Amino acid sequence: MLKKICYFFYASLFVCITIYAQNSEQKSVSVTVYNQNLGVVRDIRDIDIKSGTSTIAITDVAQFIDPTSVHIKLNGDVLEQNYQYDLVSLDKILQKYIDREVHLIGDNNYEIEGTLLSYSGGEIVLRKKDGGLLMLPNTGKYRFSVGSLPEGLITKPTLLWLVKSPSSGRQEVEISYQTSGMNWHAEYVALLNKDDSKIDLNLWISITNNSGAAFKNAKLKLVAGDVNLVNNIQPRPLYNVQVMHESTTAAAEQFREKAFFEYHIYNLQRTTTLTQNETKQISLFEAPGIKVTKKYLYRSGYYYGNNPSKVSVIVEFDNTKENGLGIPLPKGKVRVYKSDGESNEFIGEDLIDHTPNKEKIKLKIGDAFDILAEETQTDHKQISDKVFENSYEIKIKNRKKEDVVVEVERNLGLNWEILDSSISYSKKNAQTVVFQVPVKKDDDTVLKYRVRYSM
Repeated sequence: MLKKICYFFYASLFVCITIYAQNSEQKSVSVTVYNQNLGVVRDIRDIDIKSGTSTIAITDVAQFIDPTSVHIKLNGDVLEQNYQYDLVSLDKILQKYIDREVHLIGDNNYEIEGTLLSYSGGEIVLRKKDGGLLMLPNTGKYRFSVGSLPEGLITKPTLLWLVKSPSSGRQEVEISYQTSGMNWHAEYVALLNKDDSKIDLNLWISITNNSGAAFKNAKLKLVAGDVNLVNNIQPRPLYNVQVMHESTTAAAEQFREKAFFEYHIYNLQRTTTLTQNETKQISLFEAPGIKVTKKYLYRSGYYYGNNPSKVSVIVEFDNTKENGLGIPLPKGKVRVYKSDGESNEFIGEDLIDHTPNKEKIKLKIGDAFDILAEETQTDHKQISDKVFENSYEIKIKNRKKEDVVVEVERNLGLNWEILDSSISYSKKNAQTVVFQVPVKKDDDTVLKYRVRYSM
């Protein structure tokens, strides 16, 4: 099929060329997106292939394709594969027209014709037909006209195969490849109830396509997990990103999740279009009424002196079926909101990692405004060359209008023994102990303990 194409450049270049376009029809396309700047494309086409040795060319592939990952499957043998990406531009065409005839068109269609001797940075040297030289330091006011597209330049990145087929006719050809410039991530929205005992949790998936190609009516899969990549090539930045929202009343039915190798796949149960330079958001699930526990946490062992230290506010919940979840949760940002009686207000956010079923999720929402901690080392005794004792006090100040319990997590290091403590503790691991410190409303509680260290 012959197609006449005319190219216009803002830099005032005009070229008319004739090219051969491959006669192919796309039957289906599948896109698997990883959350590591990677996409895998599987493209099935009907292509008219001649008997014997011939060439197949596909132009509408991703601009950031990894050509070493391309695989083609057809009825025949693949003799050679090429990825051509020397794209048409004003500079490249004029560089290839050195020692060839060009036309310059100025104001009032004033024309200059001659042989191009030099072109660099908008400056040209032209040999006119009478033998004289024309030197233009600025070609911004001129348009260029040349006879044809120089050999080797193309308008789109092109995959080219030299194949040998046993027969002529249309046949189904499967093409697959990897591309960078594709990514996805999870965005959670949690609405905390009035008494901080439950949340309504929604999960949105954001898919970004900056691969340099659009995929219409694609079968979409998302892979959650940390896949090892030897060399993850970063794409150059692209702009004019559009944000698309796909709302749904049946969010839980849109994706089906399944285990795959050591990862998890979320399979969209319909086709969708991934436009170039687009971020598309699709709802993954809605889970109302998840039971949560709010607690106050002070991590001790990092700050000393009499300056108040912050007490964190933590919301945690179990990822179990009994709690309305029980599914693998992809890593992402969790934004938490709560109603003040008039509207839902943002109260904090945190990141979660890939979390399997039956695991606990802990979210740091922020720091408590009305609860403070003051930590002081009150004594030090050297018992021997290798043994010493330290005494500590941690004052918890509660300025709220309700009683609270603050969990104090203390990193003691190695070779320790608590000799006495005003509040009982539990051992979290070899270096860490935890105290549950109750504090009455508008009151203070002082935690005192003494530790012996052996060197």
